[in-house]
Amino acid sequence: MSNKKALHFSTDVILYPLLFLFAIVMVFWLESRFNWNFNYLGIYPRKIEGLRGIIFGPFIHGDIKHLFNNSVPLVVLTTALFYFYRENRWKILLYGFLLTGLFTWIIGRPSLHIGASGVIYMLTSFLLFKGIFSKQYQLTALSFAVIFIYGSFIWYIFPTDPKISWEGHLSGFIVGLLFALLFNKNPLEDKKYEWEKENYNPEEDAFLKHFDDEGNFIENKPEKLKDEIKEETSPRKITIRYTYKKDSDSQKKDL
Repeated sequence: MSNKKALHFSTDVILYPLLFLFAIVMVFWLESRFNWNFNYLGIYPRKIEGLRGIIFGPFIHGDIKHLFNNSVPLVVLTTALFYFYRENRWKILLYGFLLTGLFTWIIGRPSLHIGASGVIYMLTSFLLFKGIFSKQYQLTALSFAVIFIYGSFIWYIFPTDPKISWEGHLSGFIVGLLFALLFNKNPLEDKKYEWEKENYNPEEDAFLKHFDDEGNFIENKPEKLKDEIKEETSPRKITIRYTYKKDSDSQKKDL
């Protein structure tokens, strides 16, 4: 029986992130090809019609640079989410998608907010904090990788550029942190070493048999261990039995 918490690759780990990216690229292509402008479908804070941007806003981008800057981290981070957090991946992605947009609608400036950067910040924040909180080496390593690659993102949750929706970034960052606290169940099974188990007996540990009572390493195995190995590896004794029959004439034995 396969362990549901074991890490294993499957096609959906990369398929769904690519489909998400494909949808964003198609929207941008339609705008460019037919000279359409979907910016009006972005998030407009504190206006009822602006609520539609919570769903449509992340799929709309202003130019090719905006699209490219969001495409690579979106695929990388979504793939990491789908691979390491298989059990809760859809909850995190969909709820994070909606809550990030809602928070942006609440705190944003009176302007149209478009782009998937809020979702990217949500994923970055979640992967970063969840890995640290989990205290599992695989997820902690993922956190360090996120910091190394996307650590500079932290500066853009502050109002450094009036053309950038720092409110969307901040909203995603807060939602990711909240999810890291709420989804507190570790996705990977905690593995215990033999010496951590309750029924562990040091005298039966094959590794410890290589050390004497003072902790010195014994180059040659103890005699008891040698005997055990010899008994396991030595060939079995073979007993050959001969049968013979009496010759009525000569009474000669034939072997």
